[in-house]
Amino acid sequence: MTLQAKLDAFKADFEAGKPPYNVPHAVVETMHRATAELKATGLAERAKKVGDKAPAFTLKDPDGHPVSSAELLAKGPLIVSFYRGVWCPYCNMELQALQAALPEFEKLGASLVAISPQTAPNSRKSVRENALTFPILSDVNGEVGAAFGLKFTLPDYLIELYKGFKNDLPAFNDDPEWTLPMPGRFVIGQDGTILYAEVNPDYTRRPEPEDMLPALRAATRVAA
Repeated sequence: MTLQAKLDAFKADFEAGKPPYNVPHAVVETMHRATAELKATGLAERAKKVGDKAPAFTLKDPDGHPVSSAELLAKGPLIVSFYRGVWCPYCNMELQALQAALPEFEKLGASLVAISPQTAPNSRKSVRENALTFPILSDVNGEVGAAFGLKFTLPDYLIELYKGFKNDLPAFNDDPEWTLPMPGRFVIGQDGTILYAEVNPDYTRRPEPEDMLPALRAATRVAA
């Protein structure tokens, strides 16, 4: 089953209010409204795209070790995946799919990192619950997500909904602001140029890991 098929199946059960979710229809309508409004802002179209230079970054992994994009790019192309947090089931399914595809990425000499604004303990939870072997990095205050053009502020009505779900983003992220990154996936060539970019304001839609392989193969040929 493809990643998107898994996401669609989860979404169908969630929005139908099936146990254990038991979500009222009004909640689903609120989520749809927030997604539609985020799409309407045009933020996704203004995010970094193919041909742009990727912002350089150094972020810490859950153990406090710095991970530098420049150092990873010195070894080969770099895949960067931005996700919302361990509390997001769609993100967890995406992380698992990326983990499954990791051997194929590594054959092409690529490194993979995933970035979220959450704190180190929550990143450790991401690693543990999804059995990840690639670096999960904490983007303090969402600064790197903002540099890629992904950061947005949740509307007040969505904040209230999240509070009702006990999704306390200020606590998860150690940041008083209610902000998140749009899910985004990038392949960066060794010269820092973005070779693949997929950004979607609809967090229930994610590209397949295999979609990046042509860009990775092209990057490998150029490096050779």
